[in-house]
Amino acid sequence: MSVQPFNEKKPPGLTPQALKIMGKALSDGGLSESALGQAVVNLSRMFTTGRANLAPRYLDDPAHAAAYLSYFLPVNLAKVQVLLDELGDDIGMDIPDHPLKVLDLGCGPGTGALALLDWLWHRSPQRAKSASVLATDVSDVPLQETQRLWKSYCREVGILATGLRCVEGNLEHPLKGDLGKHIVRGGPYDLIILANCLNELFAASTDPPAERAMVVAQLLPYLASHGTIMIIEPALRQTARALHHVRNHLLKQGLCTVYSPCLHEQDCPALTHPDDWCHEERPWHTPPVVAALDRNVGFIKDALKFSYLLLRTDGRTIVTRSPQTFRIVSELRELKGDTRAWLCNELGRSEIGRLDRATSTTNAVWDTCTRGSIIRLDGVQRKEGATLGRIPTEGTVEMLRPT
Repeated sequence: MSVQPFNEKKPPGLTPQALKIMGKALSDGGLSESALGQAVVNLSRMFTTGRANLAPRYLDDPAHAAAYLSYFLPVNLAKVQVLLDELGDDIGMDIPDHPLKVLDLGCGPGTGALALLDWLWHRSPQRAKSASVLATDVSDVPLQETQRLWKSYCREVGILATGLRCVEGNLEHPLKGDLGKHIVRGGPYDLIILANCLNELFAASTDPPAERAMVVAQLLPYLASHGTIMIIEPALRQTARALHHVRNHLLKQGLCTVYSPCLHEQDCPALTHPDDWCHEERPWHTPPVVAALDRNVGFIKDALKFSYLLLRTDGRTIVTRSPQTFRIVSELRELKGDTRAWLCNELGRSEIGRLDRATSTTNAVWDTCTRGSIIRLDGVQRKEGATLGRIPTEGTVEMLRPT
């Protein structure tokens, strides 16, 4: 698999193997088309406006499990693979003969485990054969689905299904009990995945982000020296801002650094104003089952929207940082004779624009920027007292990382 720029005509999609085994699992679900559509609507409502009443074991319900498998699993699997592409060899792939060890905490029906296995198979089949995954969840029901999907994928590609272990346990206290013993024995991990589960912990706490940060802090010592904790959360204002607070708690304690998306370790500037939050929007090729459900229920899942953190303890970062290096944290807004976007780096969040009449060969890359792009920007001008920065004709915009 290769990283694909945001503006390519063919956005990344799920592999034939992943689509096949998820399709087979869905066909065994037994729900009618209308019942499945209603279950997707109900689960979507629970994930958004009904989050306050989200039950810890919602996937124990057969209708919810079928809805997740058919609609949310393909989407969330793609999000994990987008970030695996972003990490690339920094996951430990550059270490010769090194079997990857992964912890998928709050795995649901094996979202992270399956995403990794499929990603490895298409990048390095030998790594897929030797990978070891510890998948954990609060309930045994989704863990059974995790095992079923893992075995089905292994059969599809012709490898032994020996790399997966599933353990039930309390995700709010992962190092206690039987789960804790398995986590300790299974480390150190090249990758720890928390995909759409951190926000579901400590919902009744007086300070959920602080409690969630403690969970991440407990896991950090079990990372390999080159390891990464991957946290993915919904692109909702509430969950994204909570993740920003988790980030601040961890960085203030000096427990880790951010590989991406942030280009600094200072307090998150998105928390300065209560209406701000930071999230990603990546294009993808919508699989047929998701597109069909979209048509049936009136949804549009034509992009991957999420908030995330890739945390490490070795200080490695996605790009070399500098005051001239920025991440685009909004869409480009085309105004009359002007194009603007919000950027973020160690200097904070700032609005930058370029007048159409200032377009030149040195700054033309500005037109290709999208949310999540990392650029180097030189020559920005600001009038005294103005907050808006301007890219002049002689200014330069260099694309360091497209999305």
